[in-house]
Amino acid sequence: MAKKKSKKKKKKKSAAFKLTYATMFDPPPELHNRYEKALKKVKENMGQEHAMLIGGEEVRARSKFEDRSPINQDWLLGTFQKGTATHAKQAIAAARKAYPIWSGTPWQERVRILRKAAANIDKRVYEIAAVISIEVGKNRMEALGDIAEAAALIRYACDQMELNSGYVVKMGKDPLKGYSARNTSILRPYGVWLVISPFNFPGALTGGPSGAALLSGNTLVMKPASDTPWTVRLLAECFRDAGFPEGVVNFVTGPGNTLGNALVKSNDIDGVTFTGSFDVGMNVYRTIANGPYPRPTILEMGGKNSSTVSRNADLEGAASGIVRSSFGLQGQKCSANSRIFVEQPVYDDFVDLLMEKTNKLKVGDPTELDVFMGPVINQNSFREFKEYCEDLSQSGKFLTGGQVITEGEFAKGFFCQPTIVADVPLDHRLWKHEMFLPITMVHPVDSIEQAMKITNESEFGLTAGFYGSKDEVDYFFENIEVGVCYANRPQGSTTGAWPGFQPFGGWKGSGSTGKNAGGLYYLTSYMHEQSRTLIR
Repeated sequence: MAKKKSKKKKKKKSAAFKLTYATMFDPPPELHNRYEKALKKVKENMGQEHAMLIGGEEVRARSKFEDRSPINQDWLLGTFQKGTATHAKQAIAAARKAYPIWSGTPWQERVRILRKAAANIDKRVYEIAAVISIEVGKNRMEALGDIAEAAALIRYACDQMELNSGYVVKMGKDPLKGYSARNTSILRPYGVWLVISPFNFPGALTGGPSGAALLSGNTLVMKPASDTPWTVRLLAECFRDAGFPEGVVNFVTGPGNTLGNALVKSNDIDGVTFTGSFDVGMNVYRTIANGPYPRPTILEMGGKNSSTVSRNADLEGAASGIVRSSFGLQGQKCSANSRIFVEQPVYDDFVDLLMEKTNKLKVGDPTELDVFMGPVINQNSFREFKEYCEDLSQSGKFLTGGQVITEGEFAKGFFCQPTIVADVPLDHRLWKHEMFLPITMVHPVDSIEQAMKITNESEFGLTAGFYGSKDEVDYFFENIEVGVCYANRPQGSTTGAWPGFQPFGGWKGSGSTGKNAGGLYYLTSYMHEQSRTLIR
């Protein structure tokens, strides 16, 4: 009797999971397994001392500072160097010394090394994400998205360099009798570039601008926020291990009012990227302007972002997107949804949905799988939350939240409730002031035109969201005064940009260049044009 041939069932290949801020809501189980393994290892290595990296050497300062977790202030994450003006000079001098070698390196070789840096980030993505969670207070998916975006920003910049053939362009030939003309336009680096990064995106908003500066041929000095030195130290190691010449990448830590000021005031800095508050950003802008000549200053300075919900909106999708953007990272994103305008006919129904979804959010240790909101970053933010809520209690009505959480496991951290406030008069200062906390305000409007007018009156112009019909969406896109706008997006009303998909940058008081990171025109901000003519 002939044996039947057994048929092997072919395993159906699942589509590869690509983590972005829009896809992070349904990750594969393996992602969580790897994160938890990395978290265990990271916790075992807390409390160590970390040096600065200057000129290829590990450098220590006389004074140190402690990096403690906002989840639990008893957790000493590490001890870091309190860099001084002397260290600022050393880092700039090292970058200046390395500049001729690096700027003279062919752009193809720079691309290769930057792609290696991005690959190094990939190898350590779970480790660095775990550090971001305990250092910033980001839930695991937000933390993974932050560091994954750093690698994606670097790769996107490399793609742009290659697509534009290193930004070397042949120009027209002069019609000269008896001569041959060769005219070329080339973009070249500026020199020593300073990147001052914020606490809320220590991966993406350090790695992205640093990668662009380096790829362009500039040498680099990185200074992180004092709340997030560990994340940026790990990122600096990914750059260091990619094979840059000594002195091309320098990493310094210390207070903004000493080390930071010394860096910004130095006339030996040729360009700066700063991400942070409007007041500090404008101070950087004015300080750079007082130098011996104009120098490029790339600023991202926050927002007061609104969403508008029309009477024709899908209220379920709108509520989901707005909750995610209002309370992701505890509202500590420059793109956070802090203002909500809803047309009168659907106001009550929408507010009910908004409250229902917000009340389901779990606050706690952000490394836990089911936690959406972790702590705010530090004692100052914790205090400001209480002050803002006290102010709003005099003028409006709390629909959710309004309190800090200090009982039991929350006692040693900085935990705040997700807070929605209604009935606040439109002339109240907090409609225009960036709180940078898990507080959003909702107000009925008579029309989308009224909502647009109120939104555009802000000095900021970073992001905005809209939910409504196709014709209304067209009106929104044509009239909104922001750099990033989203329509009918349940994954996030005002947050969730990704390189190559949604370039991120602001207008007015939110940005200085009008060119968005992760987009077609950003990389060129790190270079200036040289016109070359050769006559034969």
